[in-house]
Amino acid sequence: MVHAEATAKYIRTSAQKAGLVLALIRGRAVNQALATLKFTRKTVAKDIAKVLQSAIANAQQKDGFGGDLERLFVSACYANNGPSQKRVRPAPMGRAFRVVKRTTHLTVAVSERPVKVAPVAAQDGAPARKKAAPKAKASAPKARADKKSDKE
Repeated sequence: MVHAEATAKYIRTSAQKAGLVLALIRGRAVNQALATLKFTRKTVAKDIAKVLQSAIANAQQKDGFGGDLERLFVSACYANNGPSQKRVRPAPMGRAFRVVKRTTHLTVAVSERPVKVAPVAAQDGAPARKKAAPKAKASAPKARADKKSDKE
C-alpha cells in the first residue's frame, strides 16, 4: 500500500480558515477532492489543490504504486499554525492596535485503497448462515387504571 504526503509552508492564511476547506476533502478520492477544491469559493482552496497535486505526484514516484489514480484517496489533511507576523496599526488618541498576520503549514497525505476481495464461501459447500432477525423490543408498561386523575 502506497502512502505519500506533501507540505506547503508559510501560507498566508490562518489555520482555522484552511481547516474548514481541508475538512471538505478528508477521506475522499483524489479526483473528487480536486473537483471539490476547484469549485470551493475560498482563496486557500487553490493552495490546497497545489499541495494535493504534489502529494499525488509523490505517490506516483513511489515503488509499488499500481498506476491507478482511482484507488488513491486523501487519508489525512491538516493545517498547523506557522509563525505570525506582528504589526502595529495606529489607533485613536495616540494608542496603537496590534495586527497579527497569521501563516499556516498545509499537509495533505494520500494513500492507496486496498483491493477488495470477495468473501470466501464455506468450505463444505453449505451456504453461509444468515443472521437471525432482531427481536422486537417489549412495549412500555401500560398505565395503571386505579390511579386518580389530576382533574378530581
